[in-house]
Amino acid sequence: MASELATFYDRTRGARKILVVDLGFLGDSVHLVPALWELRRHYPEAVLHTLSAPVGREVLALAPCVDAARAFPLPPNSPPWWRQWKLLVELRRERYDVALNFNGVDRTIFLTALTGARWRLAHAGGRNHFWNRWLIAEWVPRRSKDLPVYEQKRQVLAAGGFELGPPRWDLQIPEPAARRFESLSGKRVVHFSLCASDPLREWPLQHWIELSRQLLEGFPDLRIVVSASGARREQERLRSFTEGVAHERVVALPPGLAIAELAAALSRCRLHVGPDSGVLHLAMALGTPTLALFRDHPEMGEWLPRGPSHRHLSSPCPCVGQAHPPCRAVGIPRCLQAIQPGAVARLAEAALVP
Repeated sequence: MASELATFYDRTRGARKILVVDLGFLGDSVHLVPALWELRRHYPEAVLHTLSAPVGREVLALAPCVDAARAFPLPPNSPPWWRQWKLLVELRRERYDVALNFNGVDRTIFLTALTGARWRLAHAGGRNHFWNRWLIAEWVPRRSKDLPVYEQKRQVLAAGGFELGPPRWDLQIPEPAARRFESLSGKRVVHFSLCASDPLREWPLQHWIELSRQLLEGFPDLRIVVSASGARREQERLRSFTEGVAHERVVALPPGLAIAELAAALSRCRLHVGPDSGVLHLAMALGTPTLALFRDHPEMGEWLPRGPSHRHLSSPCPCVGQAHPPCRAVGIPRCLQAIQPGAVARLAEAALVP
């Protein structure tokens, strides 16, 4: 089976239409982009489509290697996947030659199979059901979690006989979005991302306020740009932060920004500071230096940005893996509370000095 798997690329060289199914959100979609560039390089004449969550579609639409980024609506604001008949029929009508699945979770396995693509390849990242090989014939064993997530996805292709080049993102920001944040160019700007999808991954608000005060005092020309999603909880957290800092050089980005606009703002910044969230990975892909604040857990390494321009601070978290984390009851992640503003300020200052 291994030798047959290694010939996947040789057997599919003539493919003219390719679909990648990956229903991840912001961070997952950012980490998918280098694998998409490999597909573009190996199938230069083929049409490359992606199927992702709506926010993922916004990310993948910034990658010039993608010809069409499709969105698959996810609950709670959409019907169950098996009721998305119109979209499924559209996928069948495309007559894809190749369908690739880089995470192997249940929903995406069925969607990949329902495309009807002649050749299907998946990464064994989810549960091992007896029907998996009925739906997708060729599977790549789980890649090492010691690798960054984007490299795990690229190694799925390597197992299929693809010869990999250096990883690349090369996201292209539309001109209207880029113009919106031209005023930030050439200035010492740091971006704060206050929120994460799980509140237990968020640094305490009072620490953010103290960090702001230290940086603003240390750099008289510094501007701080702060963002949060349009969710009510995150907007309330953002409002509490700006009121707590109360400084004219601290500006909150408006809610509801498109990913292209957020990318335009991030690309103008000297540094991004934030928790384990999709915005961190978007900043990394854009080449913006990052300072990440992480709970120490077994999967942390595969999500940490790597390289000399990326720094992080972490603290051991006894809640990881618990069904009912004690910190959730009080709403404060005690592990992240242990990371002091002064330690973060010192790393940020080192990144902000040319």
